[in-house]
Amino acid sequence: MSRSSHAAVARSATTERTATAVVGTLALLAGLLALVVGAGWLGSDRATRPVADPVAVDWLGGSGVLGRLLALLLGLVLLALGVRWAVRALRPEHHPEVEFDDADGELRVSARAVTEAVQDDARGIDGVSRARVTLVGTEQRPALRLLLALRRGTDVRAVWSALEHRVLGRARDALGLERLPAAVHLELDAAEGHRVR
Repeated sequence: MSRSSHAAVARSATTERTATAVVGTLALLAGLLALVVGAGWLGSDRATRPVADPVAVDWLGGSGVLGRLLALLLGLVLLALGVRWAVRALRPEHHPEVEFDDADGELRVSARAVTEAVQDDARGIDGVSRARVTLVGTEQRPALRLLLALRRGTDVRAVWSALEHRVLGRARDALGLERLPAAVHLELDAAEGHRVR
């Protein structure tokens, strides 16, 4: 898969999954360590110590301002990373507008207009009962994500050919693009239920 077509498939959640796995693993290990220490398996004197270990508290107090600044800096860095991670995970996916330049000036077409036009074209393919289209990516590199529901008995090769040559070809021509990456998901329409008499 080319680098430019990654946006068409789906927004990657690899970073969020990796960070969640790392944080979860560290929390699990910290919990297991607290359980082992609290159960007294590392010595009964360790189990009765306060959570803030006196040795660590004494070291932090003895290191003066430098130790406190390092602890404060570490806390701020962790806070910033956590806020950045949360903002990135909650940010909605970008749906770009498309720009056209001509002799009369500049024309901006909304993502909704583009998706509705492609959806109408896709619904016109013989055998397609429903179509849902999303324009994703950036203004410089837009991409399409299509979900087509096919009727029972539809010729998938004919649908694929019509989609490539008619629908996506028309979209590329209309947008003035040589390449328009697209991820196409095909599903079968639910079969009509048969009554049993």
